[in-house]
Amino acid sequence: MSPSVNHIQLEATLKQQGPGLLYLVVGEEDLLRDHAIAALKHAVLGSDGDEFNCELFYGDEASGSHIHNSVAAVPVFAPRRLVVVKSAEKLTAREGDLLLDCVQNPVESTTLVFVSPKLDGRLKFSQALLRAAVVVDCSPLRDAQLSPWITREAERVGLQLEERVAQVLQEACGASLYGLRRELEKLASYVPSDRSVTVADVHLLRGVDPGASVFDLTLAIAEGDRGRVLSILARNLEAGEAPLRILGSLVWQYRRLWKVKELLANGCREGEAARSLRMDPRKVRPFLERFSEAHLQQALRLFLDTDSKLKGGSGSRPRMVLEGLLLKLCEEHANRHGKAATLSQAPPKRAVTRVVSNVRTIKSRNPTAR
Repeated sequence: MSPSVNHIQLEATLKQQGPGLLYLVVGEEDLLRDHAIAALKHAVLGSDGDEFNCELFYGDEASGSHIHNSVAAVPVFAPRRLVVVKSAEKLTAREGDLLLDCVQNPVESTTLVFVSPKLDGRLKFSQALLRAAVVVDCSPLRDAQLSPWITREAERVGLQLEERVAQVLQEACGASLYGLRRELEKLASYVPSDRSVTVADVHLLRGVDPGASVFDLTLAIAEGDRGRVLSILARNLEAGEAPLRILGSLVWQYRRLWKVKELLANGCREGEAARSLRMDPRKVRPFLERFSEAHLQQALRLFLDTDSKLKGGSGSRPRMVLEGLLLKLCEEHANRHGKAATLSQAPPKRAVTRVVSNVRTIKSRNPTAR
């Protein structure tokens, strides 16, 4: 297996050792993939970005022979060429076979970069690439990594954030790094440089009133308060929030609830769980016990169904589709309330893995909910 680095380690390695010959940039987080490509381009072509020695292909458009010929071309007035193949997962088996020589015998004067959210590991080409290339892991950030990332990005655009702002941004955008970056850039153009960003600033710029976040929505579902659930949805839609983004944020929140519940079942302290959920430690267990494993599994099925409907699988209007989802969640919660499993046992490992995998499926299909 080839060496693997994350996007931060890639930049450090490029500074210390310079660019290598073969890379695979893989993972579902598009912003991290773009960062990795930019870092490689800077390392190979310099700050001026010599476009004459750079060529970009797409796996669903280019032929293997054209890519092969580009890799073999001689650099012009430069020590190296850069060839990038995006959507590498869309290369057919036949086109991939034409590139095996480039993978197994890299050209010394060319840095070849394949980019893909996910490769089919059954193909001969994919297997050879995974063995030979430096793999740059661009998987979505874990929940614990998001807040530090938001803080670093805020500092990059000259912002200081009050304590709860990062959490509110996560609730609003889910794990979408591009979405989070856009919100931070909007805040940077609005908030004076002599004061910190407040939660009120976030709500004002996003057009969402306090009390209408995805966490408030989850609380209303836990209480079975149908009226409040529909009211929060209406306020978000009237503020211009995209239906797919609302769904993505709710999926992100449910995933977090499941993970925190599993941690508590395995001996995590209430204080640590409370910090993750931004709740009073005394209220964490009663709150999580309202979300049984059966409810969480049914919610996942409802999320997948709603995702399909919002993308054209149904003639229903988006608002009606989301209202139907939320009312069913309230109904499921009411049916399961009182039957929720205690936290003495963790949810089955296979069930947790299935939840995380399917949540990522929704996000990979839906760029606005990443």
